[in-house]
Amino acid sequence: MIKVGITGGIGSGKSIVTEIFSLCGIPVYIADVESKKLTATSPNIREKLIELFGNDLYDGTTLNKTLLASHIFTDKNKLEAVNHIIHPEVERNFREWVINNKKYPIVAKEAAILFESGLQGLVDKVIMVYTPLETRIQRTMDRDHVSREKVLERIQNQMPDEKKMKLSDFIVVNDGTQSLIEQVLEIIKQLKNE
Repeated sequence: MIKVGITGGIGSGKSIVTEIFSLCGIPVYIADVESKKLTATSPNIREKLIELFGNDLYDGTTLNKTLLASHIFTDKNKLEAVNHIIHPEVERNFREWVINNKKYPIVAKEAAILFESGLQGLVDKVIMVYTPLETRIQRTMDRDHVSREKVLERIQNQMPDEKKMKLSDFIVVNDGTQSLIEQVLEIIKQLKNE
C-alpha cells in the first residue's frame, strides 16, 4: 500500500485534488474533518483544551469553534499547544483508518499542515497543491466570508509554499492555466506503477 499525503496552503484547492482521488476509487482521509470530529468527541482532547482555555470552550458537548479560532489564529504559541494536543489523536486515528483500508493499493491523506504537524512521516509520497497567493486569498475570503487580514493571519501560521514544494514528491499547479485533472491522473498513474 502506498500512502499519499495531499497538502497545500489555505485556498490552494486541496479539496478538488482530493475529490479527483476519490473519484478514482482511492480512499481519502481528510485530516481537518477528522480532527474536528475528534476535538468534539475525544474526552482526552476536551479535557486538555479546557485546561488550556477554560470551560467556555465547550457548550455542553459542543466545541465553540469561533472562540478556539480566536485564540489560536492570533497566538502562535497557543496554536502550537493546541496542535500538540490534537495531532497525536489524529495520528492514532489515521493509523487505524489505514488498517481499515488495507485492501486498497493506494490511500491518501489530505492535510493542510502535513509538514507543520510533523506527520509527513506517516505517508510515503507527498503531493503539494500550489496556487498563487492572491488567488488563495480571494478564494478563502469568498469561501469563508472573512476579511483579507483574517486570511493572511491563517497563511502566516502555515509553512511557506516554497518550502513545502521542496519537501514534496509531486507539485500540482492550480492556477487555471493547466488541467488539474490531467496533472492528478498522471500522478495516480505514476503511483500505480511504483
